[in-house]
Amino acid sequence: MKSGIRIATLLLVLCFLCVRFIYGRSLWYPILLQVKGKKTVNAVVTEIEKKGSLHFSHSNYKGLVLVGLKQEKTLEVWGQNVSGEHDLIATYPFTAYSGTLGPKLQEGDRQIPEGIYRIEYLNPNSSYHLSMKLDYPNEFDKAMGKQDSRERLGYDIFIHGKAVTIGCIPIGDAAIEKLFYMVSKIGRSNVRVILSPYDMRKLERSLDIPHIDWEDQLYDQIKSALSEIQEN
Repeated sequence: MKSGIRIATLLLVLCFLCVRFIYGRSLWYPILLQVKGKKTVNAVVTEIEKKGSLHFSHSNYKGLVLVGLKQEKTLEVWGQNVSGEHDLIATYPFTAYSGTLGPKLQEGDRQIPEGIYRIEYLNPNSSYHLSMKLDYPNEFDKAMGKQDSRERLGYDIFIHGKAVTIGCIPIGDAAIEKLFYMVSKIGRSNVRVILSPYDMRKLERSLDIPHIDWEDQLYDQIKSALSEIQEN
């Protein structure tokens, strides 16, 4: 009886520690980075603020939408203001590009994904100056991969600095500093990322992607999302 109680108590303690480890990450992880001599997000934000070259009042917005246009090779930053309308804050050109129009289908295809994504985390210690990771593959990507019997869909898709890429979106060091600052101030949970093959708000064209039969479903989703992101 006593041994059963001890085992149950041990399991409860382990569960508690796991919860603390996962959900207390925001408390202990910055300290760990400092111990390792690495930068934290807050440290980078402070460095950017000291440069004094960025004027962004996050209190004017309740969210951001990043619109990546592959054909135009630009990343637009839109702010959703308190009335729910969208203001164009900045436009950053891609500093490099790989792949063609069409969604990412598998690891190593050098494709920039297409779809609607979230930011998983900000990386202040990126090899590409600064970066932010997208949640590719998202649920739609995974479902289509399963439907097509495709495995190894790829991973580690970032928006980052520098001018090199094999499927990510590079926008240069100066631009990624500004974007990193804006996203950190707004909060990554308040940021949507729409990646489109071209600007569907201005163009109508048909894209027939080899080896898949669900591109119309994907592009209907993207077009609907983009229709909400326009200046009034």
